[in-house]
Amino acid sequence: MLRLPACEVANPRTVDQALALLAEHGDAAMLIAGGTDLVPNMKHRLFEPELLVSLAGVDELRGVRETPDGIEIGAMSTLAALARDEQLIANYPALAQAVSLVAGPQLRNMGTLGGNVMLDTRCQWYNQTYFWRKSLGFCLKKDGDTCHVVKGGSKCVAAASNDSVPALMTLGASLVLRCSTGERVVSVDDFWKADGIANKRVEPGELLVAVRLPRTAAGHRGAYGKLRDRGSIDFPLLGMAARVDLDASGKVADADLVVTALQARPVRIKQVAEILTGTEPGRANFDAAVEAACTQAAKQCKPMPNIPGDHDYRRAMVPVYARRTLRAAVDQAGPVHHI
Repeated sequence: MLRLPACEVANPRTVDQALALLAEHGDAAMLIAGGTDLVPNMKHRLFEPELLVSLAGVDELRGVRETPDGIEIGAMSTLAALARDEQLIANYPALAQAVSLVAGPQLRNMGTLGGNVMLDTRCQWYNQTYFWRKSLGFCLKKDGDTCHVVKGGSKCVAAASNDSVPALMTLGASLVLRCSTGERVVSVDDFWKADGIANKRVEPGELLVAVRLPRTAAGHRGAYGKLRDRGSIDFPLLGMAARVDLDASGKVADADLVVTALQARPVRIKQVAEILTGTEPGRANFDAAVEAACTQAAKQCKPMPNIPGDHDYRRAMVPVYARRTLRAAVDQAGPVHHI
């Protein structure tokens, strides 16, 4: 049986109390939201904090609120609650679908949007027990100096696996981060680094308090596609969010396609808007444009053997999921996945 390392747990009731604890304890403290990823990682000795600052009792971090420009989602809102939120389903379908496909029902009841955004990168050489990792001499991301994915590599290539983030990127979301000295708002696009060890531009002592989404137009369409071994629980082998905005005449006014689970940061497929804009769903020009976007995705995405699953198969599925997800968005057909 894998046991948790010994640590203290603090239960603040306000954001200010949580931030004060982070400032006081520094690197010895870690935040815990739903704990669905952090607790297993602690059992594997990937993290060994002296203090866990639990956000479970901070009610101000929960709920969906309307703003003059759109909506704001508290970071402690559970994935299960967001997956069934009528406003998200109607106006932000890619996000509602993405969170509905995270893990399984029990984990979505505990897991939070903030926790999914802040999810640690994953690698099949890293997400293992201490003794498993020790037998191989550890790795760049934890305790070692060797990359087992890229032989001789000097940069960690552990993969981002956050289902929510591609959807947030297609929606133009912003993240609200707070620390003991103030608050800042950063575009979700600018939050990521191509570094598997630390892929987020987060400062010490900062807490993600909310996610802001701009208002969507009447012609907005979105979908999320997820490839995984077990359709009931697993992390993505490939995750893809699509946005297609239609104008009043039914033609594509804008489009976007973002992929996760390939490298340390999510990848936006280039030229998707240019390829699709002006085409009309249901006509040959749209079908041709979708195929061109799929070709672009296949050229740009090069999966590595950093997570379980054959990387050649994952590469072959990139254009397949690009096609399915773009069409699901336009047809408002719901998420793309297998059971």
